[in-house]
Amino acid sequence: MVSHTEVVASVLFAIAIIHTFSVPVFARLANKGGRHAGLWHLLSEVEAVFGVWACALFIWMAVALGVKGAVEYLDTRNFTEPAFVFVIMVVAASRPIIELVHLVVDGVARVLPVQAELARFFVIMTLVPLSGSLITEPAAMTLAALLLRQAYFRRPGQDGFKYLAVGVLFVNISIGGVLTAYAAPPVLMVAQTFGWDTAFMATHFGWRAVTAVLINGLVLTWLCRPFLLSGDIGGTQAQDDPRPPVSRVVMAVHVLFLIGVVLSSHHIKIFLALLVLFIGYAHAYKRHQSPLLLREGLMVGFFLAGLVVLGGLQQWWLQDLLGGLSPFVLFVGATALTALTDNAALTYLGSLVENTGELWRYMLVAGAVTGGGLTVIANAPNPAGFSILKGCFGDGTISPLRLLGAAAVPTLVAAIMFLIPTSFT
Repeated sequence: MVSHTEVVASVLFAIAIIHTFSVPVFARLANKGGRHAGLWHLLSEVEAVFGVWACALFIWMAVALGVKGAVEYLDTRNFTEPAFVFVIMVVAASRPIIELVHLVVDGVARVLPVQAELARFFVIMTLVPLSGSLITEPAAMTLAALLLRQAYFRRPGQDGFKYLAVGVLFVNISIGGVLTAYAAPPVLMVAQTFGWDTAFMATHFGWRAVTAVLINGLVLTWLCRPFLLSGDIGGTQAQDDPRPPVSRVVMAVHVLFLIGVVLSSHHIKIFLALLVLFIGYAHAYKRHQSPLLLREGLMVGFFLAGLVVLGGLQQWWLQDLLGGLSPFVLFVGATALTALTDNAALTYLGSLVENTGELWRYMLVAGAVTGGGLTVIANAPNPAGFSILKGCFGDGTISPLRLLGAAAVPTLVAAIMFLIPTSFT
């Protein structure tokens, strides 16, 4: 029997989704000024939406169940992923890591037989998302978003180009992490239960994902070539940076920190300890640093924590819905549902359905990663990219509806690739 708490949580979850799609309205109200401009600004922060409504749920539970009952519910939630995304954002966004990635991107771009401006953009939109299969999707999202902001998003206006780029970026990040069994949150949630290892992911998901990422990146680069070749996008990183170049030793130390955080992604005590050490090291060698992305990382962590709190009480309707679907309908349904809820939560609930076949399981995960770029809440790394890039758009925010439209075609490309018949059929 469904409890009152589950019903209230589902109502608040629906309100949070509506709020997410309404942030441009609040942003415009905030920009008008007035007595309540601060409140409108808070409500226009997408990263705060689910955290705010999760707080409302906690207050309701404290009244209805008592403070002890509300606290006990929070104690049953797993906040490792929100904490990890916060930590990986801070480490991956540090200046030494960004400059190292710049060197790698420029080196790969020089090898491609096309103009440098096109090659560099293509590499950022393809190679960096695919690197998420090694360094995790949140890290890849952080790096790609920062590269786009520095090199292409710095000029005002040109929102059409920016939305196309963000739509492709979100989709490519979502599907680019499925070459391994540990990097994409929706895969990580089911890999052990389904018995999927990295070899399985590479053979059943990997080549499809790589093909879709390359097609999306190629089409986007071709469509945007007039902007990329005109020099009106914003250029590369500033050439008159007065700071001294980053020491190779400092770069190496930062890479070791990044590797340590990735390897300890399931152990919150370890990667939080590494974060404290990292902040201390960055302060000791601050001449090689830019300001750390602490505020942005905390806001993204708050968003994901709110999603964990609200999403943890949606099992009563979501699990039964998934269990009653045929494999193809499940793929379509998972793609659509992912736009309204986190794809990792979706695959986790699907893994609880009993007596499912390999084709059903494949379609569940394939649909979840396919729809992971449609909205800011669809995939855990999306809020990180949103937080980094939103200031480059009009009204200081990214319209959820325009993002949905921009991600539609690359999502269709991914869907076609993942629907190619598998060995399960």
